[in-house]
Amino acid sequence: MKLKPIFEDVKRPVQILGPCSAETEEQVLETARQLAENNAKVDLFRAGIWKPRTRPNSFEGIGAEGLQWLKKVREEYGFKITTEVANAQHTYEALKAQVDVFWLGARTTVNPFSVQEVADALKGADVPVLVKNPINPDLKLWMGAIERLYNVGITRIGAIHRGFSKFGKSVYRNIPQWQIPLELKREFPDIEIITDASHICGNRENLYEISQFALDLNMDGIMLETHPTPDDAWSDAAQQVTPKVLQENILSKLIVRSEGADDPLFLHNIEDLRSQIDLIDKEVIQLYADRMNLAEKIGEFKLQNNIAIYQQGRWSDVLERAMDKAGPLGLSETFVNRILKAVHQESIDRQEEVMKASQGKSIEK
Repeated sequence: MKLKPIFEDVKRPVQILGPCSAETEEQVLETARQLAENNAKVDLFRAGIWKPRTRPNSFEGIGAEGLQWLKKVREEYGFKITTEVANAQHTYEALKAQVDVFWLGARTTVNPFSVQEVADALKGADVPVLVKNPINPDLKLWMGAIERLYNVGITRIGAIHRGFSKFGKSVYRNIPQWQIPLELKREFPDIEIITDASHICGNRENLYEISQFALDLNMDGIMLETHPTPDDAWSDAAQQVTPKVLQENILSKLIVRSEGADDPLFLHNIEDLRSQIDLIDKEVIQLYADRMNLAEKIGEFKLQNNIAIYQQGRWSDVLERAMDKAGPLGLSETFVNRILKAVHQESIDRQEEVMKASQGKSIEK
């Protein structure tokens, strides 16, 4: 699959800015005016026209009327425009309004039927499309949405990383899970990925932090929501800032990292460090293999003595000892816990295979 860039001749980072929702014509145009007045780099002006809401009785978008307001933004300020489409009717309306870039929201991406409906409506149209990650952390679902669009002839496809839902409290509205967009980039090396910092944060306080981290990971750009009077916004008020605050406190402070460097000393040093990492990785893999061999021997011993595979006391002891060592070594408990859980599960799987193999031999006899 060969994807073409959406943002040709655009200096990184790509900046997609605008209100969460188009509320009134005055609000949309005032947002654009203030962005221009504050010299914000606006590669795409965003505003939701149709708003899929989690619960009823919330503002669900102004509808097709708002497309005319976006067109006025383009005419008066020269900003290219983008909005979300979730079904065939939305798509036809946006095509008629000559929207520059379409995007699929997280609630659409999660449903292959909806993605296919939009894809079919776009067949034959030469328009760029951005695909937000699905609500749940499912890489294949995200990839599938991109592939459905590609299969109808859309080749200018990008991705929007807006974080993933998780039950329970968090400092974020949606958990970033950065490894998922990075894996998407590995699967589709040509794809441009934009990080929607507003929807990851769900608040104003962390917008700079998330935007900068996205650029540190070499994401192609950021999407941020802005509103002339954020506290009065009809949707997602807590994560919006004024255009002035956006430019002065976030955009102007962002640092764009180089993907590489030509300095010989830098290249020598970084290659030396990477070589050391490669050697450690090799040793770690061998140690894991040795550990699994021991786990299989334990499985054989448990089989001979009719002992259950899972031992809660032993597992608790392993975790407790590891956590005691993690802090002094500069390792986070989250990191160590995640690794040990994976190792523990693999050990259980290996011991289960030992049990199954023995049962199979008994049946044969």
